Amino acid sequence: MSSLRPTFANESPAMAAPIAVPSLAGAGVWLVVPCYRVTDHILKVIEKTPAWVEGIVCVDDACPDKSGDFIEANARDPRVVVVRLAQNQGVGGATIAGYHEADRRGGRILVKVDGDDQMDLSYLPQLIAPILLGEADYTKGNRFTSASHLSNMPPIRVFGNAVLSFLSKVSSGYWNVFDPTNGFTAVEASVARRVLEKKIARRYFFETDLLYHLGTLRAVVRDVAIPARYGEEVSNIRITRIVGPFAVRHLHNFVRRVAGQYFIRDFNVATVEALAGFASLMFGLAYALWWINVREPGQAASAGVVMAAALPVIVGVQLLLQALNFDVLSVPTRPIHPHLRAVEKLTER
Repeated sequence: MSSLRPTFANESPAMAAPIAVPSLAGAGVWLVVPCYRVTDHILKVIEKTPAWVEGIVCVDDACPDKSGDFIEANARDPRVVVVRLAQNQGVGGATIAGYHEADRRGGRILVKVDGDDQMDLSYLPQLIAPILLGEADYTKGNRFTSASHLSNMPPIRVFGNAVLSFLSKVSSGYWNVFDPTNGFTAVEASVARRVLEKKIARRYFFETDLLYHLGTLRAVVRDVAIPARYGEEVSNIRITRIVGPFAVRHLHNFVRRVAGQYFIRDFNVATVEALAGFASLMFGLAYALWWINVREPGQAASAGVVMAAALPVIVGVQLLLQALNFDVLSVPTRPIHPHLRAVEKLTER
């Protein structure tokens, strides 16, 4: 345990109260690495793992290259644990299996990285620091924090990720995060246990769907600036193929989130604004369509008719924008893992 705090110009060193900085050693950090056709890169990932990481769970997702056998035969790091899945479950299924194994072995912060060596492990301290400091429950990489970070990212990926990021904000309610498909993530183990009880998508929608389910727990999610890195590895995901299916899933999650957050678990001013705004908007549009249908050929709309149609539309849009503003401002800000940890300790007695 070390201490670090700057001394300001108007105070002496004796006046500067130290701020406790948690140690990485003994923090209980475990890496979870889904493995599917990554035999060319997985050993590099293991070799680059910092010494303070307590364990590395490599999940062989029914890999045709037999990643598990390859790792056991060639990896010399005693921290490595291999988990084999009988059937391919996708990146989400492999990650969930790795989470369970790392948690079972005592992991307290579970970091998910890909096995293709695209993720710079030198950024691990930045990724886990918010959790260690009790400021977040879940952290994730964000490659969009600087234009320089995107210099190596293909343009189609930039566009596709931007579209998916906006859809994720709408469906998950985390308006403060971006780059939802980024797989460089960390989660506090007690939060992981709670969220894994839910039905989470097992394949490419995993990271995005996980955000939605974290939102139902009111967990705090924070982005960490991490540059994109691409080498000779080949990605199994195609942005052009997933935007459509992802949009349908986002719509499904959005409807569930609004129903749960504003009608089932709570009923607040945003609920009233949304209901009144939608009703007003629909009335204005319906009145305009009705008048167009019954008017005489060539008949011009009077000022009263225009106002009767336009005013409800304007009011409805304004009310819906107010409801949206309420939703943006209601992003969770208080981490839940200290409470979950306290409950676990109390129930152990």
